[in-house]
Amino acid sequence: MGLIETFAEKAIASGAYQPLDKVYVANKVRALVGDQDGDVQAGRSIAEQLVDLSIENGKIEDGQTEREILNEQLFDLLTPTPSAVNARFWQEYQRSPEAATGWFYQLCTENDYVKVAAIKKNVEFTRQVKDGNELEITINLSKPEKDPKAIAAAKLAPQSAYPKCQLCVENEGYAGRMNHPARENHRIIPLTINGSAWNLQYSPYVYYNEHCIVFNSQHTPMKIERATFRKLLDFVGLFPHYFVGSNADLPIVGGSILSHDHFQGGHYEFAMAKAPIEKSWVFPGFEDVEAGIVHWPMSCIRLTCADDERLVELADKILTAWRGYTDEASFIFAETDGEPHNTITPIARVRDGRYQLDLVLRNNITTPEHPLGVYHPHAKLHHIKKENIGLIEVMGLAVLPSRLKQELFDLADMLVARVPAEQYPEALQKHAAWAQEILARHPELNSDSVHLILQDEVGQVFAQVLADAGVYKLDEAGRAGFVRFLESVK
Repeated sequence: MGLIETFAEKAIASGAYQPLDKVYVANKVRALVGDQDGDVQAGRSIAEQLVDLSIENGKIEDGQTEREILNEQLFDLLTPTPSAVNARFWQEYQRSPEAATGWFYQLCTENDYVKVAAIKKNVEFTRQVKDGNELEITINLSKPEKDPKAIAAAKLAPQSAYPKCQLCVENEGYAGRMNHPARENHRIIPLTINGSAWNLQYSPYVYYNEHCIVFNSQHTPMKIERATFRKLLDFVGLFPHYFVGSNADLPIVGGSILSHDHFQGGHYEFAMAKAPIEKSWVFPGFEDVEAGIVHWPMSCIRLTCADDERLVELADKILTAWRGYTDEASFIFAETDGEPHNTITPIARVRDGRYQLDLVLRNNITTPEHPLGVYHPHAKLHHIKKENIGLIEVMGLAVLPSRLKQELFDLADMLVARVPAEQYPEALQKHAAWAQEILARHPELNSDSVHLILQDEVGQVFAQVLADAGVYKLDEAGRAGFVRFLESVK
């Protein structure tokens, strides 16, 4: 049996088609890869072999973007239609919310929407840091960098306003182009939260288990407001085994996409969720809400209550207070020259049958000393982490650039050989001062221990990154400032 027939049978086995559809599906494949068939090779995916066959048959050019588009076209044939996917999802939901998301996530991995093979390339480790928290580190190698040819082609490609962005509902089934990813195998689940139309999908490059994106059906900017808390709690009410959170809505402290209102969630427990309350607090009029400051490098207020509406009311009160709050002694300014600085990164979950909201206080003020943000990774740490501290980092998972994999290996060689800092190659110069600090802390460092020591040190850097991003530091002055804010919430 050749590649084309094998793939047709695979499409039938997936449930997307019936046995009577076999010739029809085979011809759909031939239209994509050409009529000349090939033999099945063991150890390689059928889709990958069909992409190669298409190149051999002259149907597509051998370029990354062309390969990606064809790959998604082929996997679309293994994926039921959106209406069929939704029917099955809600059927599974009748069994349990966990059964529904488990089935949907499996579909998205089996049809290659979630790039499982690519994700396995990531370097991942966990380290306990000085404050007692356990932080997670991912060196992100899964997202492929575009080749120069594709970049050049994208610049020349006609600009289109369709879809408006990569989060819009119009991406479902979209063929893709040079400057927009292919999404033919993409499926979404429409939801209603806070009486409005939203959707559930998975991230193609997941950073944790069942990493999902919950997004507005309308292309509308992100905004943290009372309705945000209501939507987050509605979502975990529908899927109590998931957490869900939102990036902040201001530059520097927000995520990479502020133009489309969306949340991120998943079936996962982050370090921040495990962190205990270090100082309990009672907000006047909300004695029924368990509250307090979380033992975490970023400034986090945790609210817990069986009544989700009470959490919405209190969270809105805290947000309103924080938006207008200035404390010069703590270098907190609500605004400068009319530019607002204060906002919140909120996270919702269900704990032991009660609703829980974590409210992380954020501020995006800049100074000449810290032009990228006072509450942002400081320049000394940019050799490891320079990007915005978004929702995922806030919760304790560092997503670090791919360059670090090779740089850390090369740095290990420098450290073991005790190469003087001034002799480091250019690519490692940014790490030189840090490397000397590591040697001072670890004079015992050798070829057997160097890689674990470097992982530990990266973990400590990330802890400092989070501390830099925290508006109130984990010291006496910081805690006193935090309490002053809590006292201001009336």
